[in-house]
Amino acid sequence: MPSLLHRTILRTHSLILRTSPSMATSSSSSLLLPSVSLNNLSCSRNASSLCFAVKNLGRSRVSMSVSAGSQTTVHDSLFADYKPTTAFLFPGQGAQAVGMGKEAQSVAAAGELYKKANDILGYDLLDICVNGPKEKLDSTVISQPAIYVTSLAAVELLRVREGGEQIIDSVDVTCGLSLGEYTALAFAGAFSFEDGLKLVKLRGEAMQAAADAAKSAMVSIIGLDSEKVQQLCDAANQEVDEADKVQIANYLCPGNYAVSGGLKGIEVVEAKAKSFKARMTVRLAVAGAFHTSFMEPAVSRLEAALAATEIRSPRIPVISNVDAQPHADPDTIKKILARQVTSPVQWETTVKTLLSKGLESSYELGPGKVIAGIFKRVDKSASVENISA
Repeated sequence: MPSLLHRTILRTHSLILRTSPSMATSSSSSLLLPSVSLNNLSCSRNASSLCFAVKNLGRSRVSMSVSAGSQTTVHDSLFADYKPTTAFLFPGQGAQAVGMGKEAQSVAAAGELYKKANDILGYDLLDICVNGPKEKLDSTVISQPAIYVTSLAAVELLRVREGGEQIIDSVDVTCGLSLGEYTALAFAGAFSFEDGLKLVKLRGEAMQAAADAAKSAMVSIIGLDSEKVQQLCDAANQEVDEADKVQIANYLCPGNYAVSGGLKGIEVVEAKAKSFKARMTVRLAVAGAFHTSFMEPAVSRLEAALAATEIRSPRIPVISNVDAQPHADPDTIKKILARQVTSPVQWETTVKTLLSKGLESSYELGPGKVIAGIFKRVDKSASVENISA
């Protein structure tokens, strides 16, 4: 029977993902969009019961910066000077647990999301969430849609709570861990609930297929700083072929980093970890080496799906996993989402940046309490409330 720490690490690090260095240079890009009203930047209630994007547009930081005839330029640097006060945080893969979604049945708007999901997915998602079996819920192709829908259902549970609407209206920044970035973008009105779910469905399928194509794995390294973990990876890479190289795939929080790579490389990392003074290593129960080049086969499928999806400038900053920065240009967002699966997750930087910028309160929406735990590891005084569905 695994210890509580072991189980927590396993759940934490299934949450993970990586981009090419070139993505870091895309922040200055812009895109010409047809001239539209602010309301057209949001998801309508007809498109989804989640009326996320139309809230408080008067105070929204999204604006059309330059008009040119019938087109308007949206600059990617629009959110560069954001000042966060209240954040919504969305979990990633690994947060799933049998029984999630049960509370959502008590709120009509939340229950409606699962009905919409059934039509898109072709199976009863709520039944799997509530009743399992665990092995089915844990699979990449199901857990990703399940977490996406359940996290947005948690927003609807908060909405009907006393003072909940006011909390939702006060949110001025959002982000999500790996998969959770899609949830954050849906909340921020970058795309509709339905379009987001279609992307997440394809993402899970593409990542599973990429994992099936090569022998790869992930391991959590506990008790070392990121520099020491990098040295451990460098040492392991000296002993394996190119196909089995390893790298840091998830910068989660101080003392907790995930390494992804070829199976032989991961085995060398595990064998050498104690000599580098690691407290422990935990092999993660994931399909393969997420957030590394092993996921490259998934990129082209994501690029095609994103190209066919209407993505709008978010109404509030959404922090990217790739570079820990918010982006306003829809074209840049599409590029980053496509490369996210092959790029290391910069979650530690995201948390530290939000706190250093003066973030006052945060809400983790969805199954589990992994993100709250990470915030506490970075700053024990951080305020994070969990809203589960």
